[in-house]
Amino acid sequence: MKKIILIIAFTILLIPTVKSQEKIQFGLKGGVNFTTMTSNDYLYDEKFKTGLYLGATVEIPLSKKFSIQPEIVYSSQGIKGKAFVNYPSTLPGTMPIVNAEHKLDYIKIPVLAKLYLVKNFSFEIGPSFNFLVNDRFTSDSYTQTDLAEKFEFGGVIGLSYKVKSNFFVNTNYLIGFSNTLKSPFENSKNYGFSAGIGYLFK
Repeated sequence: MKKIILIIAFTILLIPTVKSQEKIQFGLKGGVNFTTMTSNDYLYDEKFKTGLYLGATVEIPLSKKFSIQPEIVYSSQGIKGKAFVNYPSTLPGTMPIVNAEHKLDYIKIPVLAKLYLVKNFSFEIGPSFNFLVNDRFTSDSYTQTDLAEKFEFGGVIGLSYKVKSNFFVNTNYLIGFSNTLKSPFENSKNYGFSAGIGYLFK
């Protein structure tokens, strides 16, 4: 199913690509993420986790004010908080509280519609197909993996500004529409913000 979604997405993208080859701009982008989860059910006193992202982007103009922008991005996300730990030597009813972190890394393929509101300033929105490549929960000396779903369907809403013809800065709101974690934490979804810079090759 995941492969079918990708094939459909890239097939659709080939149509405007053929018509706009002389205008296509390829680029690189990178920056920082601030992410957490909704209703994770296994941490409390949750905080945003800081991570990095790095990827490639392609801007395909369909008119002077509208473009399609597919991307492929490696994104480090997750959540930080506190957790109760039940050590074997712990007295009944006295579980210690420790700092905990759940690191989730994805290869993300957003396909964005890009509308230029004024010169060099654009609004971006679209779906994102996210594939899990790293899943690691740690608290004190305890480590667990394989807690998260392998695929996430999400969305991106953002703003971008071209400082010059080649350089740009952007900020995005990231949201997951499908469940992040497996049972019994099925109501958890990723969300957060990102900010970064990029360079478009001419």
